[in-house]
Amino acid sequence: MRDLRTLPKAHLHVHLESTVRWGTLREIGAANGVPVPGHLVDGRYAFGGFADFFAQNDLVRSCLRTPEDFRRIAVEFCEDEAAQGTRYAEVSFTAAGHGERLGDLEMPLRAVLEGLALGRAAFGVECRVILDHSRRRSVERAWRTLRLAERFAGEGVVAVGLAGDEAFDGAPFAEVFDAARASGLHVVHHAGEAAGPASIRQAITSGRAERIGHGIRILDDDALVAEVRDRRLPLEVCPSSNVALGFAPSPAEHPLPRLRDAGLVVTVSTDIPALIGTPLAAEYGGLREVFGFDDAVIAELAAAGVDASFAPAATKARLRAEIAAWSAGPPV
Repeated sequence: MRDLRTLPKAHLHVHLESTVRWGTLREIGAANGVPVPGHLVDGRYAFGGFADFFAQNDLVRSCLRTPEDFRRIAVEFCEDEAAQGTRYAEVSFTAAGHGERLGDLEMPLRAVLEGLALGRAAFGVECRVILDHSRRRSVERAWRTLRLAERFAGEGVVAVGLAGDEAFDGAPFAEVFDAARASGLHVVHHAGEAAGPASIRQAITSGRAERIGHGIRILDDDALVAEVRDRRLPLEVCPSSNVALGFAPSPAEHPLPRLRDAGLVVTVSTDIPALIGTPLAAEYGGLREVFGFDDAVIAELAAAGVDASFAPAATKARLRAEIAAWSAGPPV
């Protein structure tokens, strides 16, 4: 078996706020007067349910205050991803929410983009940004998110989309995403994780989505499976996160193999790696251990991530060649 840390990867579904190192969070929190419980420094967060997940996100947000904070977590994201074999990442960031909280709409995003540029120079990971918007928040904030994306489109922002509690309908945001596509931005929504197939259908119709974040409940609707398969719309599947948050009963019962068997385009990501202690190479390792996937299947999944990305054609061609070289190399 080949070393999964050396497998070249594209990481498409990962939230920057959920990648912050526990040591960094503690240091930033202390500097900004926000206590961080000590048990959060041990490499993972013990979930007691989805409410705990939102509480942890609130803690991270409350710690991040200054441009230096945002730059630091972006640089460290690149360093940590490089150690996992990530060559290209599209990292999600709730820019408008941070900007409104801090009274400077552009500062958090500008600092993150600066940090990602520094991280690329130091660690070789090419990064772009998806600006997400919580379904629980207002349409007015969604418009502000879009305007931020348009303002920074030439500096690394490639897409916008909905995240958060899928119990909140995405339909009220349809005009925002029509405008996003018209402006040349990509659109990616979370759907089909907590909610059923109807959320996926809304995401790809009035939501104008080009990829689906999660999408693991699509198998409940045969007609939708056929449509998504025929349109070759990729799913961003995050097995460890789905299990940790209670959306799959166990690793062995995760639907990822059945999604592949249905002919759907499946990519692999982590979603919230710092919260669950599962970085990207370990996520791929779980597929090997739980499902018995061999290196040929692992390479197919990595290549699917590259193909589903919004990376430039030259980046995709280089990564495909690197994956092929990994596959042709000797097992370790």
